Amino acid sequence: MLNKLKEWARSLKRDITVLGIAYSDPRTPLYAKILIAVIIAYTLSPIDLIPDFIPVLGYLD
Repeated sequence: MLNKLKEWARSLKRDITVLGIAYSDPRTPLYAKILIAVIIAYTLSPIDLIPDFIPVLGYLD
């Protein structure tokens, strides 16, 4: 269980680093930068946009 949690933390750190590099690269198109900002905002947002009572989708977010 602890190894799985450590692996998840490592992959999360890697993914955040990749998003940061892609966002700061001047070659990244504007629409991709907007999508990155939306992904980060949705991840950090305490608001639940998809209610949990919707089967499958509600629990995925």
